[in-house]
Amino acid sequence: MEWETVIGIETHAQLSTRSKMFSGASTAFGAAPNTQASAVDIALPGVLPVANRGAVERAIRFGLAVGGTIRRRSVFARKNYFYPDLPKGYQISQFEAPIVEGGAITIVLAGGEKTVRLTRAHLEEDAGKLLHEIAGDAHSARSHGLTGVDLNRAGIPLLEIVTEPDMRSAEEAVTYARVLHGLVRWIDICDGNMQEGSFRCDANVSVRRRGEPLGTRCEIKNLNSFRFLERAIVYEARRQIEILEGGGKIVQETRLYDPDRDETRSMRTKEDAHDYRYFPDPDLLPLAVSEEWIEEVRSRMPELPQAKRTRFQAQYGLPAQDTATLTSTRSMSEYFDRTVEGVGGVASPKDVANWVTGDLSAKLNETDKDAAESAVSPTQLSRLIALIHDGTISRKLAKEVFDAMWAGEGDPDAIIDKRGLRQISDSGALEAIVAEVLAANPKQVEDYRAGKEKAFNSLVGQVMKATKGKANPAQVNEILKSKLAGG
Repeated sequence: MEWETVIGIETHAQLSTRSKMFSGASTAFGAAPNTQASAVDIALPGVLPVANRGAVERAIRFGLAVGGTIRRRSVFARKNYFYPDLPKGYQISQFEAPIVEGGAITIVLAGGEKTVRLTRAHLEEDAGKLLHEIAGDAHSARSHGLTGVDLNRAGIPLLEIVTEPDMRSAEEAVTYARVLHGLVRWIDICDGNMQEGSFRCDANVSVRRRGEPLGTRCEIKNLNSFRFLERAIVYEARRQIEILEGGGKIVQETRLYDPDRDETRSMRTKEDAHDYRYFPDPDLLPLAVSEEWIEEVRSRMPELPQAKRTRFQAQYGLPAQDTATLTSTRSMSEYFDRTVEGVGGVASPKDVANWVTGDLSAKLNETDKDAAESAVSPTQLSRLIALIHDGTISRKLAKEVFDAMWAGEGDPDAIIDKRGLRQISDSGALEAIVAEVLAANPKQVEDYRAGKEKAFNSLVGQVMKATKGKANPAQVNEILKSKLAGG
């Protein structure tokens, strides 16, 4: 019987507040170690935490975006464990009464759409960070070094987003993570910077024979790239299958992924909730969220990705794959909307979508930029598309103009004039060029008249070559057919 992989994802999204979850200390990245750790963050005697209203509002925003239930009364608890980067000896989190329960995220796969259910999203504070300095060969028995602790991250506000075990492959898990990454940026609650640790995933992976109950899961911690997430899940599923097929048992544990060796390795035995001895934090009152506050947040929400995908399909008749790309980020969707508006009906929305999902997306990926940082503005792209449709420039040469715009050479009209790229649409001029081509290629003319259609394409190519790609293709076809028919 075939093995099935079962995956759930826990994501820590750092909320985009200027101050920490329970103190006024800065959340700015890159400060010198331990310069942004306040007395509250490290729980010095006599201090009291105060919940950050901005962090709570961002959690509400997320709950609305995923269709979750926002608790009118949620509770902060102490999660007790001992680790060198946790000076309090506990972490303030939410457990039995999280601020958001339920909700779902829809992902688009090759076979269609799939809904990933969310269990909850809860607020908590981050721990600090250990910094290891190893002297000598890291794999040698003689290696030694020092470990320091940086508590700047201690107290950073996090929203932990937990899914049900609904994913069945690494591909589905990565697609979900990408969609979630886009959503938290879309609603402006997290900058999504994975290199800085603003968005990191833990993957809960188990395997089972199809139709059997869920297997024992292992949690792979702190995956801060989509590539690592995919590779870690693939490796872990294979590791578990090999153990089970060899007659062994899976131990529930926390594992780390080593990208250099492309393997997961044991970190510690996986704790259960009772190991943390959760209890309500005595310094924090229950968090009350009023209906008025929720409605105020709702009124400031942007059009969400799913709604925008539905609108793009209904209003513009675009296929699902196009709408998925166009709504991958809020800035991309806004770029598309502004370009369609700029074209003003001269070209179809599908033509605009082809440029945005094609040439523009390729340049953005190549330069690792967001659509908001595009070197070609929506106004410039809409003008270029209009120039194609009024016959000023051919589609082929338009790509050259696009590249020149990206390189900063100016607007499309100026580039076309500077490079002499205007399309030849003068009938008289084109007829003369076609006549020359026919006279110079009697064999292709004879082949075409003998029924060989490929000869026609060859003649079109000769005309385009003679005009350096500037001839209007539609006119060339029309004139050629007329001449070949004896006109």
